[in-house]
Amino acid sequence: MSNNLQTITTKLWAMANELRGSMDAAEYKNYILAFMFYRYLSEHQEQYLVENNILDVAEGESVNKAYLEQANGEDLKDYLEDISSSLGYAIAPLDTWESLVHKIENSMVIPSDYQTLFDNFNKNAELNQEAAKDFRGVFNDINLGDSRLGSSTNERAKSLNRIVKLVDGISYKGEDNKDILGAIYEYLIGQFAASAGKKGGEFYTPHEVSKVLAKIVTDGAQASDNTFAVYDPTCGSGSLLLTVKGELPDGDRPGAIKFYGQEKNTTTYNLARMNLMMHGVSFNNMTLSNADTLESDWPDGVDRQGIDHPRSFDAVVANPPYSAHWENSETKLKDPRFKEYGKLAPRTKADYAFILHSLYHLNDTGTMAIVLPHGVLFRGAAEGVIRQNIIDKNYLDAVIGLPANLFYGVSIPTTILVFKKNRKIKDILFIDASNEFEKGKNQNKLTNENINKIIETYQNRVDVDKYAHVASLEEIRANEYNLNIPRYVDTFEEEQTIDLAEVNKLLEQDRKEIAELEAKINEKLKILGIHM
Repeated sequence: MSNNLQTITTKLWAMANELRGSMDAAEYKNYILAFMFYRYLSEHQEQYLVENNILDVAEGESVNKAYLEQANGEDLKDYLEDISSSLGYAIAPLDTWESLVHKIENSMVIPSDYQTLFDNFNKNAELNQEAAKDFRGVFNDINLGDSRLGSSTNERAKSLNRIVKLVDGISYKGEDNKDILGAIYEYLIGQFAASAGKKGGEFYTPHEVSKVLAKIVTDGAQASDNTFAVYDPTCGSGSLLLTVKGELPDGDRPGAIKFYGQEKNTTTYNLARMNLMMHGVSFNNMTLSNADTLESDWPDGVDRQGIDHPRSFDAVVANPPYSAHWENSETKLKDPRFKEYGKLAPRTKADYAFILHSLYHLNDTGTMAIVLPHGVLFRGAAEGVIRQNIIDKNYLDAVIGLPANLFYGVSIPTTILVFKKNRKIKDILFIDASNEFEKGKNQNKLTNENINKIIETYQNRVDVDKYAHVASLEEIRANEYNLNIPRYVDTFEEEQTIDLAEVNKLLEQDRKEIAELEAKINEKLKILGIHM
């Protein structure tokens, strides 16, 4: 993080904490992150209007002033439709960020203005039906009536005004004039996740862990004119998807990646939509769904006639909720995602349900990386049957043990499972990276050195003493398909051999020294007339 970015984010976080008062961090994020997104959309629209010469902007005149003057009356609808057809959304002149700030600075805001602002946005989001799903209701998590903002409508409006002014004071450009908005947004999401404790883990995967997964699934991928499709079935805030973008060669090229994600929590789904767009992802390069992944398969799954047409992806990354409950009714055995494995994941442990769902949507040349608790490596019963089937199909490529306490609100150690289809080799790489990390006050971290060692070991695929082992299929079967990492990677450090003869010699020397010292003390005591 550059010094300039560090200064901006530290100051912003301190001010945000001061403004939120008694409001929970997980809830306050809905206000500050949403207003940052609204400002981004408004300024992005201004840029579009200028670059495409849609407005006649006089020298020295603000874009917003020209927009207010030219897009009014009967012409307003044409302007909004033009903007929406390209950007997927449209903001009316009176609702722009600059117009909102102007009203605040001149004490012209009335309590209903914020509701009107978002109502108008939702209405205009329907102008482009192709993009409506991506923008519809994206600001619905701003609770304008929350009493913690103030006891009256006027007090709540004043609180919202303070948030707007805070967001307006953020520089979206770094010292080199490059856009740092995405980095600021990601930083804030991470800070809110850390403050939210266990709840934070529901919407954010620490960046260091995301980097490991992203580097694995993009290993060997080449920059080309083809589009790389990545899917996260429990996408949270979308940070894991965006990390894949950063690791893919030429990933920043417009259209290089198509992002697909599914998220059960509506608030988090809204956050993911905002996060991707704030990182420059166009609405037509992202397809996110607000649904329960295990109950509602990806929309391109089974058609109305029951014919299986799964959507498959070049990469699948996931950090699903660990050992979650799910509805594992017998009807699920007919589901094409699960039926060929003979068993369903237990009702109280959906880990293998997420694995099978993700495998189902991985294409034949792609790579999948998923983070799960260690229990998936050795638990028996139905999970043991599924695990054996996966291994016998030769889908499992690597098992990587991570340190404990890497995730928000989860202190247990976790493991990354890597899968590929059509593998030419029949062994499994085990890496034990559980002891290599940087200890933090509340949370451990993987350093760049730790990450690079994992990735280099994964790529080299050879034994590394006390760190990695390439296990044959026969070895796995000899262990009854138990994948517990210590069975394959011996990290035991032998204790130094104790030379008993040397120890006895030293003890004898100590006894002599003690006897000599006691004799000297007794002589001194005699001189003093003290007899022992």
